[in-house]
Amino acid sequence: MIILKNFKMKNINPLLKSLTILTCAFIFLISVNHSVGKNWSAWRGADATGSVEGKNYPSELNLNKNLIWKSPLPGKGCSTPIVWENSILLTCPSNGKDTVLSYSMTGSKNWHTEIGPERKGRHLNGSGSNPSVTTDGTNLYALFKSGNLACLDLNGKIQWQKNLSGYGKDTLYWDFGTSPILSSKYLIVALMRKGNSWLLAFDPKNGEVAWKKERNYQTPPECDHSYATPTLVEHNGKEAILVWGAERLSVHSAENGQMYWVSKGFNPKQKKNWVVVGSQVVVDDIAIVPYGRGTHLAGVRMGGKGDVTNSHRIWTRNDTGCFVPSPAIANGKVYILRDRGEVHCIDPKTGVSEWEDEFPRASSSYYGSPTIAGNILYAPREDGVILIADIAKGFKFLGEYNMEERVIASPVPVNNQIIIRGEKNLLIFGS
Repeated sequence: MIILKNFKMKNINPLLKSLTILTCAFIFLISVNHSVGKNWSAWRGADATGSVEGKNYPSELNLNKNLIWKSPLPGKGCSTPIVWENSILLTCPSNGKDTVLSYSMTGSKNWHTEIGPERKGRHLNGSGSNPSVTTDGTNLYALFKSGNLACLDLNGKIQWQKNLSGYGKDTLYWDFGTSPILSSKYLIVALMRKGNSWLLAFDPKNGEVAWKKERNYQTPPECDHSYATPTLVEHNGKEAILVWGAERLSVHSAENGQMYWVSKGFNPKQKKNWVVVGSQVVVDDIAIVPYGRGTHLAGVRMGGKGDVTNSHRIWTRNDTGCFVPSPAIANGKVYILRDRGEVHCIDPKTGVSEWEDEFPRASSSYYGSPTIAGNILYAPREDGVILIADIAKGFKFLGEYNMEERVIASPVPVNNQIIIRGEKNLLIFGS
């Protein structure tokens, strides 16, 4: 939600004042529409929280009871779908090609556009189509492990495309998973890997590079690999990009890539293989950073200048965290899902767990990120079981539901429905 602070209307002529009020009201309405789940325009939703408001989302995902439809997908992909108006948009390999697909909310395929040669996934739970697409409501933008980057209109027509292999060899140990994001002016892509790390801004109209910034640091093995997605934030009233990787949390100007501040010290003993998978989240002016392969969590106050390692770290935990799943935010709290099913509700100001509980244990881990719709938390396990809890007053386990295929993507809540992307099918459930 857009928050207007310290806004004064003194000495503004009446016409401009009226227009300003109308503009503010319009902004507020847009924010409310996003928060109640009309659209889901990026990987973790329009506001990057992984949550929406609402009271009528399903408390069960039963294939035999409240499945609305199920549509087959042409190949194995793991990208979380997005939704814009009446279209579900996602990526998938098809005939050996990186492909973008659109489905209607009734389950029929709208279109199917091949971008370029696929580079297959390496991990059992990965693919060449891991990043989510993002949209500004006019065009959508897709990125693949192959380096293929493309802009399409919402009818599936390619506006431009390019390959990012010119920015160096992909040295990631596992499959590329960072999703692109949109600022008000640019398409932002983070490539964070050994020796070839870049923060890139493209003109969304033509794909031309607007700016690029190297982000290479010396770290222990694999610690410079990051699968996290950047977050659009504000710094001193200006758009900025929050980036997490290579043992550093940094904020850069969305206009030119300049680094405003950096927080370090996330691997004090310089351990190997502390790779970043789960993304950071932001609550008010606090960034919540998961690290240490699911064993650590930190709260960093946003803002400052230069190295803020000592001045802006407000709390650290070394007794819990999340490795692969990214946190979700709802009602001002941070919800983490650990790889074995433990759930914590954390106060972002103090780092203290207001409660902690867990889903029934199983041999499989959680790879998709938790999604919250109203008071319902959906947790996708890699074996295709979706576990559900009511978190209105603590943790109340509601049940577990088998999709009968692996599920790596995160659930998507829109219009009181839940979209599940499996390895083989796209499914949608209602109340």
